[in-house]
Amino acid sequence: MMHTVAKLHYESDLSQVDIAKRLGLSTATISRLLQRARAEGIVRIEVRDLVSPDALGQSLVDKLGLKQAAVVEVPSGQSAGALAAPVGQMLMRQGLSVGSVVAIGWGRAIRAVMETGLPPVPGALTVPATGGMQQHAPHFQINEFARLAAETLQGTPHFLHAPYLPSAATRDAFLADPTIAGSVSLWDRVSVAILGVGLPHSSNSPDETAATPGERALGDAVGDVLRHYIRRDGSVIDWDGEGRMIAMSADQLRRTPLVVGVALGEAKAAAIVGAARSGLISALATDARTAEAVLSEAEKD
Repeated sequence: MMHTVAKLHYESDLSQVDIAKRLGLSTATISRLLQRARAEGIVRIEVRDLVSPDALGQSLVDKLGLKQAAVVEVPSGQSAGALAAPVGQMLMRQGLSVGSVVAIGWGRAIRAVMETGLPPVPGALTVPATGGMQQHAPHFQINEFARLAAETLQGTPHFLHAPYLPSAATRDAFLADPTIAGSVSLWDRVSVAILGVGLPHSSNSPDETAATPGERALGDAVGDVLRHYIRRDGSVIDWDGEGRMIAMSADQLRRTPLVVGVALGEAKAAAIVGAARSGLISALATDARTAEAVLSEAEKD
């Protein structure tokens, strides 16, 4: 009964009066049960220590070896668009100019940032960091993200009309197409990449990830960056699609002056740690709760 009352009060947010009516008990009995639940450890109440976002960002840089980290307070239920401002500040610190290339990834956080907008860098070029998917979900529309980025940067978008994972027989044919080859050639000139950090497929339904059977079989992956799957220690997993993806390679990402991982959610803590250790991201934009979870995850070693 203590457990039931505690769940109704602290998780379902019902008042003591409402719980009493539902269970046919007195309000005084509900109050006593809640007090006992706390006394016996069924309920633990935690008051989080206040750590400034700047201090959290510096801790992420120190702990994960990042070049930059930006942490903002994003109230529960608000959009990841709140990360657009710190991502924009990172762009400006890179001194981008006419002809600078910005690569764009996919994901919900990336979509929110692109829809919110980036600061102007007139003459910049934007390009998808990977081919696309036959997926209707808005957060997979990578060419649209490149267009939105170019619109707010006041630059020029380049599109990639190719799948991220073609068959081995058709990959060379796609890359031989002059338009596709022109976009792919920009990957060696990227100054900044703005990418999402993905969860392992065990945490997502097949409909949400559009993963192949080979991808779903990667049981030791903690997450991915552009479908480069990573372990917690930062090693990149060799899987049956790694060599035939049309996407920026792991080496290209490591050579890029700044790769900003944009990610929200405490569930992504291990993925973010692995992505930083792998060198596939060199900067991070996130919220305070995620930052705290990432630091806690990194302390496990």
